[in-house]
Amino acid sequence: MSINQSGWRPEMSAANDGGSAPTFTGNKALMLEEPLLFEIGGDRTGVDLAEPPKVASRLGGLERNRPIGLPGLTEPETVRHYTRLSRQNYAIDLGLFPLGSCTMKHNPRLNEKIARLPGFADIHPLQPQDTVQGAYALIHLVGEWLVKLTGMKAVAMSPKAGAHGELCGLLAIRSALEARGDARRVILVPESAHGTNPATAAFCGYAVEDIPATAEGRVDLEALKARLGPDVAGVMITNPNTCGLFERDMIAICEAVHAAGGLVYCDGANFNAIVGRVRPGDLGIDAMHINLHKTFSTPHGGGGPGAGPVVFSEALAPFAPLPFVEKQDGQYLLVEEENAEEHHASTFGRMVAFHGQMGMFTRAASYMLSHGADGLRQVAEDAVLNANYVLRSLDDVLDAPFGPSGPCMHEALFSDEGLAEGFTTLDIAKGLIDEGYHPMTMYFPLVVHGSMLIEPTETESKAALDQFIGALRSLAEKAKAGDPALKAAPIHAPRRRLDETLAARKPVLVYKDPPVAEAAE
Repeated sequence: MSINQSGWRPEMSAANDGGSAPTFTGNKALMLEEPLLFEIGGDRTGVDLAEPPKVASRLGGLERNRPIGLPGLTEPETVRHYTRLSRQNYAIDLGLFPLGSCTMKHNPRLNEKIARLPGFADIHPLQPQDTVQGAYALIHLVGEWLVKLTGMKAVAMSPKAGAHGELCGLLAIRSALEARGDARRVILVPESAHGTNPATAAFCGYAVEDIPATAEGRVDLEALKARLGPDVAGVMITNPNTCGLFERDMIAICEAVHAAGGLVYCDGANFNAIVGRVRPGDLGIDAMHINLHKTFSTPHGGGGPGAGPVVFSEALAPFAPLPFVEKQDGQYLLVEEENAEEHHASTFGRMVAFHGQMGMFTRAASYMLSHGADGLRQVAEDAVLNANYVLRSLDDVLDAPFGPSGPCMHEALFSDEGLAEGFTTLDIAKGLIDEGYHPMTMYFPLVVHGSMLIEPTETESKAALDQFIGALRSLAEKAKAGDPALKAAPIHAPRRRLDETLAARKPVLVYKDPPVAEAAE
C-alpha cells in the first residue's frame, strides 16, 4: 500500500469503503477523512526561530534526552486539520439533536449578542463592587425569576452544573439536619432518578437505597412509605423523571417524607417540561437545581461553562451557600461572609470562589426577558407536544413501554422489544448516523431494556420532526425485518463501528509510528 506525502496510509483508518445504500433523508453523514496530526506532521515548523544561545543548564540532570515527539505543521495544515475535524462534529446548529434527558435546544443568537456587551463580557470577579452594579443586578434578576418560577424561598446562583447543584442541595439538607442534632445517614433514590443522584448522595457521606418503580414507570409510593424511618435524611427524586413521566404522587411523597422528619431534593434537570406550568415549591420540594443550559438555552456540554442554580424552601433557605447577591438600600451587594448578628449565620459555606458563571447568567436573562412569563409557559407546552408527537408517530413500530399508560412529558421512551433476533438498540443508533442524526440517548434509563430516550425539545418544527420520525421509522422496520444491511451501519460516516469495549479497557493514549515495511528485492 502506498504512503502519501503526509505519511498517511488509507488502511490507518476505519473509514467507510464506499457503498451507495440509499438513506431516507438523502444525507450521507460527513464524508471527510482526516489523518491524525502525527500522521500529517513532519520535522518542519511553521516559523523560523534563531538558534538559542548556549547557557548553563539549570535542570539538574533532568534535560530531555530524546526528541519531544510533537508533529511539525504549517499554519494552513493546522487550520485545515481542525476545520476538517469540526465538520465531523454534530451540533444543534446542524440538525435535530434527539438526546433524551439532555434537552439539546437551540441557543438563540440574541443571547450571544447580549453576553458580548461591554460590562458583561469584560468584567473581572475581583473588581470593586461599585464598578459591577449592572452585573450584580442581572444576577439578582435571574435569581428572582428562578424563585418566582419555582415558588421557592431563596436561590443559590453559584453552583456550576447539575451535579454541582445536587451537591449544593444535599449539603444544605445535611446542614439543616445537623442544626437540629439529627444524625440521619440514608438517602432514598428512586430507580427513575438521574444517575448522578446516588453518586452525589454517596459523596456527601450518605448510604443510598433504591426505591422501585411501578409498572407505569413512576415512584412506588407505598414502597417509599414503607422504607421511611428515623434514619432517612431525605429522598432525591427527578420530576419529570427519566422515563419522561410526571410523578403524579409528588405531593404525597413530600408529605410522607416530611412527616418522617426527612427533606426532599428534586433533580430539576427536566424543568423545561414544566416551566411556567408547575411550581415545584407548591409540591412540597425543599431544594432543586436548575440547569440553565436545559431550560434557559445557555450553551450545553463539554464540561463547562455551566450553571446549575439551586432554589430552596423556607426550611432550607438559612443554610444556602455563600456568596449571593442582595439588594440593600438601592445597592447590590455580594454577600461573602456570614454574619451572626444580621443574617445567614447558618450557611454551610461556599461552593465556589466567586459568584458563578456570569456569561451563562447573561444568556439566561436574555432568554427569560425575550420570552416573558407567557413565552416560558409555551416552551413547556410545545416541548411536551413535540415529545408526544414523536411517541405516537412511532409506537406502532417501536415498543413504547409506558405508552399505554397515557401521554409522556418532554421525552419519548422506546425499548428494543420486538426487534428481530440479534438486532438491538445499538443497530438503530448506528443507522441514525447514516441518516445524518446524532443517535438518541441509548440504554438509559436502566429500568427499560434497550432504552431509546428521545427529547425533541420545543425548538424543532413539525417538518424537522417528520423527517426524523421517517428516518427512525425506516430503521425500526429494518431492525424488525432483520435486514443485515443495518448491521453494517454506519457506512456513510467517516468511521465505521468501533470495538467500544476494547477502546474503553485498552485505550491507545500514546501515538507510535507504524512499522515501515521493507521494500521487496
